[in-house]
Amino acid sequence: MSIDAIIKLMPDMLQAFYETMYMVGISLVIAIVLGIPIGILLFVTDKGLFVENKTLNSVLGLIANIVRSVPFLILLVLLLPLTQWMLGTTIGPTAASVPLSVAAIPFYARLVESSLREVNKGVIEAAVAAGAKPWLIIREVLLPEAKSGIISGLTITAISLLGFSAMAGTVGGGGIGDLAIRFGYYRYDNNVLFTTVIVLIVLVQIIQFMGDWAARKVDKR
Repeated sequence: MSIDAIIKLMPDMLQAFYETMYMVGISLVIAIVLGIPIGILLFVTDKGLFVENKTLNSVLGLIANIVRSVPFLILLVLLLPLTQWMLGTTIGPTAASVPLSVAAIPFYARLVESSLREVNKGVIEAAVAAGAKPWLIIREVLLPEAKSGIISGLTITAISLLGFSAMAGTVGGGGIGDLAIRFGYYRYDNNVLFTTVIVLIVLVQIIQFMGDWAARKVDKR
């Protein structure tokens, strides 16, 4: 790709970058707000835990597994009526944030649950034996002990959302995926396709580096 072509494409690339960060950012915030509580519930309501509730655990687990089992592109199409009802449109990065969020919540919840399962059972049993209330155990024992794993899970979720956002671009969601389709695929310009791939690779490396650094920083082991 020539310098002139790169300069000409730069405004569109910057706009696509912004839209991708916008989509991923909204979805990630929603995943944190809803995914962490759901992940905690999946863990503490399991058999043998201090808030055991088989019914709630089964229902939450079933919903999470159903959503996670649907390929994102199909989920994207299935949620078009919901997106239309919520926002009045199915086009653009804000609309794409709806299916991205729906996909991210159970995905991150399961990662949070997995992180909590790595917490030493002896620490939990000691807190229960001391008469600590469930909320206090969650806040003072589980979350601090699992903090590193929760951050690592967030890193994995962010990278997955980056890939999902590129798929959302194929159906008018905007972002880097949309740029690759419109300027690369439809115009048979492999240089644009390669450029978008390089941008995505760089973004993934940055997210992974920051996530690993943050996880190491809070790791108490």
